[in-house]
This record gives sequence, structure tokens and C-alpha cells, in this order.
Amino acid sequence: MTRPYDIVLFGATGFTGKLVAEYLAKHTTGVVWAVAGRNEGKLREVISGLGDAGKKLGLFLADSSDEAALDKIAKSARVVITTVGPYAKYGLPLAHACAKNGTHYVDITGEVPFVRASIDQNHSLAKETGARIVHCCGFDSIPSDLGVLTLAEKARAEGDSLAKTRFVLLRAKGGFSGGTAASMMNLMKEAERDRKLRQLLWDPYSLTPDAASEIRVDGPDRPRVERDERENVWTGPFVMAAVNTRVVRRSNALLGHAYGASFSYDETMSFGKGPLGLARAAAFTAGVGGVLLLASKKPTRELLERFLPGAGDGPSKAERDSGYFRIVIHATTARGKKLAARVEGTSDPGYGETAKMLSESALALLDGAHASPDGGVLTPAVALGMPLVARLRAAGMTFDVA
Repeated sequence: MTRPYDIVLFGATGFTGKLVAEYLAKHTTGVVWAVAGRNEGKLREVISGLGDAGKKLGLFLADSSDEAALDKIAKSARVVITTVGPYAKYGLPLAHACAKNGTHYVDITGEVPFVRASIDQNHSLAKETGARIVHCCGFDSIPSDLGVLTLAEKARAEGDSLAKTRFVLLRAKGGFSGGTAASMMNLMKEAERDRKLRQLLWDPYSLTPDAASEIRVDGPDRPRVERDERENVWTGPFVMAAVNTRVVRRSNALLGHAYGASFSYDETMSFGKGPLGLARAAAFTAGVGGVLLLASKKPTRELLERFLPGAGDGPSKAERDSGYFRIVIHATTARGKKLAARVEGTSDPGYGETAKMLSESALALLDGAHASPDGGVLTPAVALGMPLVARLRAAGMTFDVA
């Protein structure tokens, strides 16, 4: 594609957008890129904060609802990165513009209804134009999606396939931004008034391409306290499982169920060993239930919102730098062999590592490191696969399989 820009970063003035701009400025050479958003003054502040790297940056003014401006961005770039959420409110016009114009696209949404809407609107169109529309390129859902892929590749190399597979977040340290809070509250608001949306959120295969041909092994999510025998820890619900599990199952389906006909998948998080671990898991599970109950109704949701971070708020640099995550994904193969993947990051999972994962996904698309020869609304594992794993390893993340 002959276009004036390799990458356009839409939403560069937001909390995560600024981190992505800093990452691109520090880790790219010879890449021609631009920033985009609706406030010229704030965009110029971002550019000036990048020093010499900002001097050659282009600038686009565009609102998320301005189809003409979004079309111009899509026609001007080979890859579009967007950090503008909630995506259900602001994301579809840009994703559609990219699908229409054959422009690759990456985001960090964790919103299942938005991804489902994008699939329905854009998948066939993107296949025609060759655009790779890749949602969920942050902590939602790259560690899950690529971690399971590495396990499946290991099993396949041994003539085997995956059966029962479980993700356990062993430890993590990270912050919480206003953008994430806004996305969560918007999702709960929409679900309160839309019965079909609630059904979509409940369906464990809500993102798979063809419900009629899906091999349905997993049932609906049922958050509970359990003991993980392989790690010898007590586990409770992992709040991001509701999107990650759907993305992983979509990957399996798009790959022709290559992970295995008996592949099942769930996600939990560790609360430690012994009685204290059990108590922590039980308290957290009850707390999650309480927060969901408060967020499900307008009066209590509005009360809850008063205690959440505001737009543009997020962890400091020191807090981001001190963050990390450690994940293990255990699998039993169809032949009964035990496998495990370790996935680790060395900074705040939702911001430092997410900026890295999103940026490297865009750069992989730019470099032509495509796992899939076709366009469409794809997952990270299907669109970028092991080439992205290699990039992320080189960027400091761990993807090990044993």
C-alpha cells in the first residue's frame, strides 16, 4: 500500500495513547507516523513531549463520529492504532473505515459486544479488502491468546492436541485508569437495558464465527473458589476472563479447531496457598459479585462511579515501572500429556505492557509478519501468531513452554 503514513495513532492524547506514542518514538526508526485526535492543542503537546522524534510527526484532527475524517485517516495509513474507548461508543466508525479501505487496524478493547458488532459489520468486508482488523491487542487478550497458541504449537509438533486448558494469573501488580473504568461502566449500562446483550455476555462462544458448526465444550462462566492442583493454590475469578476466553475460542474456531476437538478453556487467578489463600479467594469472589450487583443498576452504578478514576487518570511512571504480571497456562493434551506455558511482563500489565503489546502488534502488521494470509476481523493469534510472539520476546516479555 502506497500511503503517506505507515502508522496513525488515534487517541494520542489519552492516558494509554500517550504511552503508545512514547513507545513508538523510542522503539522505531524509519517509520513514518502521525497522531490523531479531536483537540489540536493537546495533540501538539504530545508531539512536543516526544522531543526530536516528534518533529516529523503528522497530525490529523478527527472526532470519532466524523466519518469523513476517519476515512481520510484510514486512506492515509497502512496501519491504524486506536486507544479511544469505550469502543462500543466510539470505535465502530474507525474500524469500519479501515475495513473499507484495506487498512490494518489494532486496538486494546476488552468489550465483547463491540468485538461482536465489528465482526458482524466488518469481517466479510475486510476479507475482500485484505484489511486485518485485530481487536484485543493489550493485556486483554494477548497473554491469553498467544500463550494458548504457543501450547497448541508445542502439542502439534508432537502430533498431539490440547484438551483441558487453564490460565492462572499467579501474580500481578498494576494500576487502573479512568478509560478502563469508563468502558466497564458503559458495558454495565448497556447490559441493564438490553436483554440480547446480556445473553451475548453470558454465551461462552459469543465471538466464534459460526454458531452452527462450533464445537461447544465449555459452558457459561461460573465464578467460584477452587484449588488449583498443579500450582497448589486457591483460585478465584479473573475479571478479564469474560473477554479473554471468548477471544481464545474464536482463535481456535478461525484456525479450523486446530487446538483440538476436545479443547476447553477457562481462566482464574491465584490468591495463594493454605487457609489464608482460601480466605482471600472467597472474599474476592464475594467482592466481585457485590461490585457487579452495584454496577448493574443505574442508582448504585452512579454511586460507584464517584469512586472510580476520572478520564485521563492512571498510574504514575514509577507505579508503571514497578508493575509486572506472571501467568501460567496449564494444558492436558488429548493423549494425556501435561504441558505448561509461562507468560510474563515486566511493567504494569494494563499500561506499560499494554502499550508495548499494542505497538508491537501494529509494527508486526507493518512489517508483514502475518500469520494469516487473509484479511478479516481476526484475533492476535490468528492475524499475527508466532511472529508476534517473537517480537514480544525481543521486547522483554516471556513466552516459554515446557
